Amino acid sequence: MRRRPRGDAGQAFPIYVVMVAGLLFLAFAFFAVGKASALRNGSQGAADAAALAAAQSARQQLGPGFYASLPGNTLEMFLNAPFTPGCAEAGRLASANDARLRSCLPRYGYLRDYITVGVKGREPVDSSVIPGTERTFAKAKATALLEFRCPGWKPVDFNSDGVQDLFIFTCSNGRMLEIAPGSPPPWSQVSNILFDVRLVDQTANDE
Repeated sequence: MRRRPRGDAGQAFPIYVVMVAGLLFLAFAFFAVGKASALRNGSQGAADAAALAAAQSARQQLGPGFYASLPGNTLEMFLNAPFTPGCAEAGRLASANDARLRSCLPRYGYLRDYITVGVKGREPVDSSVIPGTERTFAKAKATALLEFRCPGWKPVDFNSDGVQDLFIFTCSNGRMLEIAPGSPPPWSQVSNILFDVRLVDQTANDE
């Protein structure tokens, strides 16, 4: 039986080392990609939560002005006025989801207002096989819509004295709502009937 030259084993060992090193590199690279993807998803979730929180906070703050506009029938003017976006609440929700609020920008429109927020994750990708990732953080944006649902309203002046005694709202969600300016219901009970808050595609606010 022929004996295998001793050099064969020595030649195979470096190839084995290279193969193992390559497999380890691929494993770390896949891990880095997976971590980056998870961080992006986390940042997007934080952005979504922050945008919704900003719009919901803005809706809550509309109550006093909304009710004040009813007796003199200046609701149209009120609905066209700029609102205060709830950026503080957006920052709180971003922080609760391991992200930092980078921007919170409203865009005003007739009965349809938008708030776009940008967030940055707190945890870096930080992969040893991808240079620079220790300074790479996941970023994301989200846009929430604040929409008045009841554009068809009817003011009623029972005494013909110029002061509106009742407002009847017909809303796009099929609801009808009556509000007496002299004794309005708690804003928390009617705000989500009058105003819708939802996430929209970021290109929607360019329409």
